[in-house]
Amino acid sequence: MRYQNLEECILDLEKHGQLIRIHEEVDPYLEMAMIHMKVYEAGGPALLFENVKGSKYRAVSNLFGTIERSKFIFRDTLASTQDVIALRNEPMKALKNPFKYVGTGFAAKSALPIKKSSGLPADFQEIQISDLPQIQYWKDDGGAFVTLPQVYSEDPDKPGIMNSNLGMYRVQLSGNEYDINREVGIHYQIHRGIGIHQTKAVKKNEPLKVSIFIGGPPAHTISAVMPLPEGMSELTFAGLLSGRHFRYSYVDGYCISHDADFVITGEIYPNETKPEGPFGDHLGYYSLVHDFPVMRVHKVYAKQNAIYPFTVVGRPPQEDTSFGELIHELTGGAIKQEIPGVKEVHAIDAAGVHPLLFAIGSERYTPYQKVKQPAELLTIANRILGTGQLSLAKYLFIAAEEDQEISTHRIEDFLTYILERIDLQRDLHFQTNTTIDTLDYSGTGLNTGSKVIFAAVGDKKRELCRDVPQTLNQLPGYSPARLIMPGIVAIQGPAFTSYSAVEQEMAHLKDALQDQASLSSCPLIILCDDSQFMSATTNNFLWATFTRSNPSHDIHGVNVTYSHKHWGCDTVIIDARTKPHQAPPLIPDDNVEGNIKRFFTEGGSLSSVPIQ
Repeated sequence: MRYQNLEECILDLEKHGQLIRIHEEVDPYLEMAMIHMKVYEAGGPALLFENVKGSKYRAVSNLFGTIERSKFIFRDTLASTQDVIALRNEPMKALKNPFKYVGTGFAAKSALPIKKSSGLPADFQEIQISDLPQIQYWKDDGGAFVTLPQVYSEDPDKPGIMNSNLGMYRVQLSGNEYDINREVGIHYQIHRGIGIHQTKAVKKNEPLKVSIFIGGPPAHTISAVMPLPEGMSELTFAGLLSGRHFRYSYVDGYCISHDADFVITGEIYPNETKPEGPFGDHLGYYSLVHDFPVMRVHKVYAKQNAIYPFTVVGRPPQEDTSFGELIHELTGGAIKQEIPGVKEVHAIDAAGVHPLLFAIGSERYTPYQKVKQPAELLTIANRILGTGQLSLAKYLFIAAEEDQEISTHRIEDFLTYILERIDLQRDLHFQTNTTIDTLDYSGTGLNTGSKVIFAAVGDKKRELCRDVPQTLNQLPGYSPARLIMPGIVAIQGPAFTSYSAVEQEMAHLKDALQDQASLSSCPLIILCDDSQFMSATTNNFLWATFTRSNPSHDIHGVNVTYSHKHWGCDTVIIDARTKPHQAPPLIPDDNVEGNIKRFFTEGGSLSSVPIQ
């Protein structure tokens, strides 16, 4: 099915039993988001909200709530899109197997954007920002946000659609100091294409023209989050995946998508910012208030019978988890071409994506040496940490696949493989005072923190504990330790107060653990606020450990050594306690949970969806 618009997709999903219409009036303040999260958690269908309080427009969510539904939506174009991307990365494939790829030329040709001679489409009408569904997702959000925007900008030095950037940067519609209907906030993070465009506009002392598309064929939404090969336009990809040209025109100098449901146009002026946030984000915490670019609204358009798509982010997994699975499905092989020697790279969704990265590489530099140590792995690791969005990784665990097959998607097995082989005195490598994800508040400031590489190669060096070493249950001031997985133990200590206090705490802890032979099987200790929570599930461990620690400040060790600025130890201690400077976690509102039960009880639109 090749959808020309969002409504066609909705009708197709409904026809195949994958969408439910909610007829009752729903409050966009917290209720819509809570309903979405409950249905997503239950593996439920897409949701069409037909009666949004305060707005005449319908809204849809959970379109991409499962990888199976995403594949269903793109069932007619997924394979051809994969082929075109593969050829972009490996053009020799077409020469080796020309008949297999004969159709990719036609697919690529139909993907080119088409400029329409008319200005504004006939079914577009001018509206205001306040006419849009004003959805607030979490109680302490700063206002209403657009969570599935397609933010379009062009290169001021090389204007035109083929030099444009289409990205998904959240848009704040109301709250804070924004003048409603006249201003919106654009929250874009580091390593984003729009930042390059704005830098050029500032240099020219010119405002940057921006168009925000909302809705349209589902492929247009996906294209805004795709990490595409260099030189491939997001709008070309949108055409590929939708099986239909991206159609556009210019009105008042702004690009208008003819297939979008809504279009917001405006300008970002040099050095003009306003406070943006808070916003409940995909790491499972609030991103706090910071100054970000403000866009002066020019005009807002809506097509007739427009539908407003949205999603809800929070502690993973959420709907954006399925986005990630679809992206991997489409581009999984691209990283192998970009970084020679890489077999797999896996950003761990349960840890918030950027805080934790697993990778498998090769180790071919010195096959003649009897003692194996990471060499090529470190070259690969540095390439990974210097490549696009991968460069935002905070913890990188990388191993060479040698005597047995391993996979980064089997979390416990992969960590076990590394911890059995890693030389902790030699193979920990830090980058301090560097850039990290904008949404990660574990560091020393906005976008600022540290990174660490755990690299493992060679034969097994240790057997990992399957029970808690007795030593860890005899620590004064600490609750009984709990096993998380082989070789990893959680200990619950006093609440974090300050880094100066940590120095004393760690001195006492190291003294208690120094020269303890039983710790040789326990290479990783997690110091936490709640060892029962930390050890309850693998996802709890991944989320709490890697979102709440800054490697340079929060990694400690037993039997620490320093050698020419290189740090090593026998057992790593990661302090994953909550710190006062970190952002607060997202907590669902009990009252709202009670209010939405009416939709799931007998007679409610969602009574067929089993929720807990």
